[in-house]
Amino acid sequence: MRSIVIKSGLVACASAIASLIVAAVVLTTQGMAVDRTAVLISTLCPLLIAWPASARGFLQKYRIEDAHAEVARSHEQLSRAHAELAEAHARLAERASRDAMTGLLNRENFLKAVEAEAARRRAGVLLIIDADHFKAINDNHGHETGDAALVEIARAITRKAGAGSVSGRIGGEEFAVHLPGFDMVSALSTAEEIRREVAATRMVTPGGDTVKMSVSIGGAELGDDMTVAQALRIADHRLYKAKRTGRDRIVLPELSVSTAA
Repeated sequence: MRSIVIKSGLVACASAIASLIVAAVVLTTQGMAVDRTAVLISTLCPLLIAWPASARGFLQKYRIEDAHAEVARSHEQLSRAHAELAEAHARLAERASRDAMTGLLNRENFLKAVEAEAARRRAGVLLIIDADHFKAINDNHGHETGDAALVEIARAITRKAGAGSVSGRIGGEEFAVHLPGFDMVSALSTAEEIRREVAATRMVTPGGDTVKMSVSIGGAELGDDMTVAQALRIADHRLYKAKRTGRDRIVLPELSVSTAA
């Protein structure tokens, strides 16, 4: 407020001086004397008019500047809130797409991811991995140990499936891995690494018991002439062939069963 009074006062004084100069020039040109009355009129009128008018103008200017600043602050806050909301939405979407226990994609989103790869015509191999004797682990050691076993299997899959693969938990103790661009030989190598990694895992229960784990794996090639659903059915059939022939092994097309070492 003080700056408004000072600035408007300076404007009024400048107006009074300019008015006095103009009056003096005009009166002198007309051959008239610049008397006291002329000076008072030339000085007081600008002061009485220009001072409040300029003060009002400065006040309006500051109010507009404050309003613009407030709008800018509000816009910044809105942009920040929008970014935070988008980030929260992305986190929720990511969380909703994954299995809460293992962190792998859930069945729905795993299938979506594989369908997307198939739409890009990226051939590859689909593996289905099932925990062996999982019911016995639950029955003998409790559901907490069973859950921990699933987490360990998921970690083994994540470690060995490699970058570019898509992994998911598609059932209770059933997992799936899509290996884009893999042929059967390279898929067998990866499947064997997963099988060995799980077999090497030892869990100790709260009661001190050691729990051994193993998985059976079936696979199918996913190419242009096969849908994801068809590949899943074929891989599932080969998985149960691995179960029937002794577990802890891999069955892929045109390749022999890989038994535990």
